[in-house]
Amino acid sequence: MSKELTNRIYLDPQELPQQWYNVQADMPELPAPMLHPATLKPPNPEDLSAIFADELIRQELSTERFIDIPQEVQDFYRVWRATPLCRARNLEKMLDTPAKIYFKYEGDSPTGSHKLNTALPQVYYNKMQGVKRIATETGAGQWACALSVACSKLDMECMVYMVRVSYEGKPYRRIFVKSYGGTIVASPSTLTASGRAILAADPDCSGSLGIAISEAVEEAVQREDTRYCLGSVLNHVLLHQSVIGLEAQKQMAKAEAYPDIVIGCVGGGSNFGGIVLPYVPDKLAGKNIRLIGVEPDACPTLTRGVYAYDYGDTAKMTPMMKMYTLGHGFIPPGIHAGGLRYHGASALVSKLYHDGYIEARAYGQMDCFEASLAFAHTEMILPAPESSHAIKAAIDEALKAKEEGREKTILFCLSGHGFFDMGAYENYLAGKLQDTPFSEETLQKSLAELPQVPDEYKNMG
Repeated sequence: MSKELTNRIYLDPQELPQQWYNVQADMPELPAPMLHPATLKPPNPEDLSAIFADELIRQELSTERFIDIPQEVQDFYRVWRATPLCRARNLEKMLDTPAKIYFKYEGDSPTGSHKLNTALPQVYYNKMQGVKRIATETGAGQWACALSVACSKLDMECMVYMVRVSYEGKPYRRIFVKSYGGTIVASPSTLTASGRAILAADPDCSGSLGIAISEAVEEAVQREDTRYCLGSVLNHVLLHQSVIGLEAQKQMAKAEAYPDIVIGCVGGGSNFGGIVLPYVPDKLAGKNIRLIGVEPDACPTLTRGVYAYDYGDTAKMTPMMKMYTLGHGFIPPGIHAGGLRYHGASALVSKLYHDGYIEARAYGQMDCFEASLAFAHTEMILPAPESSHAIKAAIDEALKAKEEGREKTILFCLSGHGFFDMGAYENYLAGKLQDTPFSEETLQKSLAELPQVPDEYKNMG
């Protein structure tokens, strides 16, 4: 079939990436180092070993450009990868735009989102080290689903703390986790000291990713047989997700196209990093390419946060990272894009944004749901609420191309389908949703609690 008629582009098995791409090898300046919450100095690998598997620590700190994907992980990937690169021809027609719109569809994975790309290697490395249990957090539940599948595949126990507002609003992801043998509870919970402290102060707390991370890390530190896995933010997570962009580059070449704009939604930064970071070398080499991160205006980390050292969790148990943050105590409103409700952004993404290589914008959830349904009606895929933010930006850029009378090629990551998010669509269609005004007062109160760090680190990065 000619490329003029092709809507989906795949790769042959031998074309799949055999290495992950590490953007730290090419960044003009690396992010400031993470700091130990007690010593206020960069942690040694031994300091992190109670939380993470040794190989993941090595990858976190690595500046190697490419890191080999273990053969067993490659075999797991081949169950569903390469995911398709799709041409949104019907959306283009509806918009009457000269722009060409491509999307990398991660909803083809067994769990319906991109999260399995890092869940499998993280569980694999823990398994190889002799770890028996994995503790983690989840926002909307995509990460919990992925980790439960990975743990089931590798015969590991899985314990999940799910942000309460999502636990109550997205029951089918809870059922999915349990179907694969995982245990899942609402966070804050009564199972941990950090959870009990939050509930004592606010019995009706809706939860946040920062709180759920505190609970999972607390459990990992207290149990010798348990380690913690994180689904976003950290360098090794974005490393594993680079398979998205690496595949997309090969698929775009098959389409004889190159993106003028690459777009991804941003919470902690995993799927955004996955689609965008492999294009950073082109940007650094002077290629005229725009890299756009899109976030909810109810949790506008990049667009309204400050670039500073902060904890990754509410209870201040994790290392501090220099990142764009709304403050570790910030609890976002209960919007349906639960995977984007995180107070901070990846240190890698934050550094690239701070240095001007990445753009950012924020949208309200009403505009995003409208864009999502337009996409669903034209391309026949119902997107996850998180992905709708990238769709909204892609539509805006396509309409801008129409206004300017210019041909543009737009690539975005459709990070997952919305089949587990029907409650969100039900509320939107029933007129029960609204945009939540962002509270500057709440932001300033949260930012007032940012940690103080030594001057030698404060001005780095």
